[in-house]
Amino acid sequence: MATSPTARRLDHWLPRLVLAPSFLISFLFIYGLIAWNGYLSVSASRLLPNYEFVGLAQYEILFESERWMVALKNLGIFSVLFIGVGMAVGLLLAILLDQKIRAEGVLRTIYLYPMALSFIVTGTAWKWILNPGLGIEHVVQSWGFESFTFGWLVDPDLAIYTVVIAGVWQSAGFVMALFLAGLRGIDESIIKAAQVDGASLPRIYWRILIPSLRPVFFSTLMVLAHIAIKSFDLVMALTAGGPGYATDVPATFMYSMAFTRGQIGLGAASATVMLATIAAIVVPYLYSELRSRK
Repeated sequence: MATSPTARRLDHWLPRLVLAPSFLISFLFIYGLIAWNGYLSVSASRLLPNYEFVGLAQYEILFESERWMVALKNLGIFSVLFIGVGMAVGLLLAILLDQKIRAEGVLRTIYLYPMALSFIVTGTAWKWILNPGLGIEHVVQSWGFESFTFGWLVDPDLAIYTVVIAGVWQSAGFVMALFLAGLRGIDESIIKAAQVDGASLPRIYWRILIPSLRPVFFSTLMVLAHIAIKSFDLVMALTAGGPGYATDVPATFMYSMAFTRGQIGLGAASATVMLATIAAIVVPYLYSELRSRK
C-alpha cells in the first residue's frame, strides 16, 4: 500500500520536531551561557554582573595576578605528570594483563575500580592517607620508625604532587583498559610471525605492538588532557587549593574569584582562557577524526 505525500513528509519531519526542543534548550544553556560568560569577561562585572564594556582589562588583571600564574604553573606540573605517569602505568598494567595470566578478570576489576569513584571520594580518601597525623606517616611511625616523615600534603612546594598521586591512582585503570583493548585488537599472526623470526617478547612489544597503538595513545592523551585542564573536584577535596594557594589550578582560581571573592569578570576571564585551552586540544582532534573518516 503506497503512502501519501503527507505521510511521507510527516515521517521526514517528525523526528526533527521531536528533537528540536531538547536541541534548542541544550544550545541555549551550553553555547548561550558560554557566550554570556565571554561577554562578562570583557565587562566591569564584580560582585554582580555589570555590562559596561572594558575590553581586555580583565585579562590584563588576570595575567598580572601572581595567584593566576601559580595556578598555570600548577596546571603545567599536574598535566605533564598526570598524563605521562598515568599513561606509563596504564600501559605497563595492560602489557602485564596481556600475558593472559590467571585471575586476569579479578585484577582487571581491581585496577578499574578507582575509576568508578568520583574525584571527590578519591580526594577525600587520599587526604586521609596522606595526612601526617592520620595516614602513612602516622602508621610508619607507629611501627617504630619515628624519624619517618611524609608531609607532602602540608608542604607548599610538594602539595601539588599529592594531587598527581591521587589523579594517577584513579586514572591508571581507565588507561589500562584502553591500551588492553588496543593490544587485544592486534592480529595474533603478527606476533607469531615475529616469534618465528626469533624476536623476543620485549622486542615484539617495543618494536611492533606499542607502535601499533598510536591511535590509542592519541585518544588517551586527549581524554587525560581534558581531565587535567578542568580538574577541580580532586583539588578541592584533597587540598582545597592550599596550603595558601600553593595547589591552585585555573578551575579552583575561577571558582574562588567568581563565587567567593566577588570578582565575576575576572572569574569569567579565567573560565574563557580554560575554554580556549580545551578547544585548542579538542578541535584539532575532532578535525583529524572527521578527516580520517572522509
